[in-house]
Amino acid sequence: MKLLRYGAQGAEKPGFIGDDGRIRDLSAHLADISGAALSDETLDRLRALDQASLPVVEGTPRLGPCVGQVGKFICIGLNYSDHAAETGAPIPEEPIVFMKATSAITGPNDDVIIPKGSEKTDWEVELGVVIGREARYITEAEALDHVAGYCVINDLSERDFQIHRGGQWTKGKSADSFGPIGPWLVTRDEVADPQALQMWLDVDGHRYQDGSTATMIFGVAHVVAYLSQFMSLQPGDIISTGTPPGVGLGQKPEVYLRPGQTIRLGIEGLGEQRQKTRAWAG
Repeated sequence: MKLLRYGAQGAEKPGFIGDDGRIRDLSAHLADISGAALSDETLDRLRALDQASLPVVEGTPRLGPCVGQVGKFICIGLNYSDHAAETGAPIPEEPIVFMKATSAITGPNDDVIIPKGSEKTDWEVELGVVIGREARYITEAEALDHVAGYCVINDLSERDFQIHRGGQWTKGKSADSFGPIGPWLVTRDEVADPQALQMWLDVDGHRYQDGSTATMIFGVAHVVAYLSQFMSLQPGDIISTGTPPGVGLGQKPEVYLRPGQTIRLGIEGLGEQRQKTRAWAG
């Protein structure tokens, strides 16, 4: 299933993409795409619904983040061998873990706001993993059974805040609008192999990132199992699993986002995001 949330910010309704490609409303059957709604049991119940009996959402509504009420937004740094090479960083011996504030989460096509004082706002297309069942001290062999599905994430970053403001990556990752998620949560049964997905990102029509999840250093199953050794993973938690090469920091000379630009990014089978950049106005 391709699950989504649509409507005004803060009042999104649950829906999904039907076999006919149209958005169908799930409000009568589901309060939100969050928490327990991401369990295998609930997803199986939704799959069994008669699509023809569900209301069609007319027009082109705003899409919200495909998961609501996110508890933890966990990120993995330098998780692609070719991205580590472009930054000059050594291959990590264990996953690099940092957190992104949940207040950064926005819809897939909402504006990206360049923070006050920023001169190095950067882009990162990433595979998002959404937890569907609590995971605590699980093995790698068990890990994917705890995944509800996958989505596209743009892990936007302010590199000066990230690198030069005390070494705390979270500072450079958590500005409002720095976590576009969606357009859909694609359930794991529709993703045959999360380690074989093409991914890309353009800025103003120029292709900067063109990679594959095949070059991950630590694959999805390893990352989920690894994180569960240090914290319990709860339904609705999101893991952003790292980015392939082509970020602005890796260009020579470096290139960063400016107000008035258009970012487009996508992952094979998971849909596409499109954002406009604008300056912070306070």
